[in-house]
Amino acid sequence: MDWLRESPWLLWIGAALAFGVVEMTTLDLLFLMLALGALVAAVVAGAGLGIIGQILVFLAASSLLVLALRPIALRHLRVRGADSTIGIGGNVGRPATVLEEVTDRAGLVKLRGEQWTARAELEGQTFGTGEIVTVVRIDGATAVVGVATPEDKPFEA
Repeated sequence: MDWLRESPWLLWIGAALAFGVVEMTTLDLLFLMLALGALVAAVVAGAGLGIIGQILVFLAASSLLVLALRPIALRHLRVRGADSTIGIGGNVGRPATVLEEVTDRAGLVKLRGEQWTARAELEGQTFGTGEIVTVVRIDGATAVVGVATPEDKPFEA
């Protein structure tokens, strides 16, 4: 345990890593702020500050990060507005660009930057390459598409 007395900053690095692992499982940014506070404590420990000072710096830095930085970060990470639905439900009603002709049996569209297999909603309906369509529903891994509404814009596909 002499190494711990000689290099207390290693303990803070270990604590930061442990907080980082917990953060990866919770994803609420609380443990990320504690990990950053532990890194600040590691810096002051490396500079030679005593254990009481290290603990106070850790508490102060962590508190400041949790109270000031975390709310700002959470605000920027939260999805808001009309596009706040995620997963399959978030694709319904979205415009898509036809990459390969879409028929009532097969096709390919670009939806939110990804390629999706697609088929037309109505029997006998076809859409040519480059056309903008609207996703009516998702059937498994296939986008069922229909005629685009006037407000659908090509750059949103």
